[in-house]
Amino acid sequence: MRHGKTSAKIIAALALAAAPLAIASFTATPAMAQSIGVKSLLADASDSALDKLSQPGAFYADKAVRVLLPGPLEKATSILRFTSKAGLTKDITKTLNEAAGRAALEAKPLFRSAIDNLTLQDGVGIVTGGNEAGSDYLRRTSGEELAVKVRPLVEKALTELGAYQQVEKLGSISSLARLGGADISRDGLTDSVTDQAMDGIFTYIGNEEAKFRSDPLDKGKTLLKGIF
Repeated sequence: MRHGKTSAKIIAALALAAAPLAIASFTATPAMAQSIGVKSLLADASDSALDKLSQPGAFYADKAVRVLLPGPLEKATSILRFTSKAGLTKDITKTLNEAAGRAALEAKPLFRSAIDNLTLQDGVGIVTGGNEAGSDYLRRTSGEELAVKVRPLVEKALTELGAYQQVEKLGSISSLARLGGADISRDGLTDSVTDQAMDGIFTYIGNEEAKFRSDPLDKGKTLLKGIF
């Protein structure tokens, strides 16, 4: 009986001693390394993109992501070029872009959280994709949820910057907006700026991802060497 107990203890001790080795072996698998590498890549790409877009005037300066007035009001500046309200329209456009930039700055933890929720399988799939596979996947799987969370940030910024009041002052072109089906209500404006801001953010994340993939050692990303 005593011999049996001793043997059991030896077996248990050997099992415990082997457990860390098994865990180390698992964590060192190529798939796990890829998943960790992808999360690191996307997190850095997201942070870099949001840092750039949150700089004063960044959204407005880049025509590829510039936030415009809703619907037919996108061309309001040219329509009102010869009216006394042209300057006001330009100011509103800049205000909308500043609001998008403020929201981008506050959105960093939201994007980080979405990236942290990527699974092992997600990471492996992203590695085999194109230069913007990670940002495309993030947008496809988390884009709508992120937009819902970013919208209050946009609304807060629009309120603080007086954008809603500025739009109301466009009174004389409100009829143009109605005829064209544009929604310049508070909710309509908020939705429009949120959607455009999200488009710009994902565009920039994709650009940063592609840049990091082409130079995996940039910013010390040694973990990605050999994966991309």
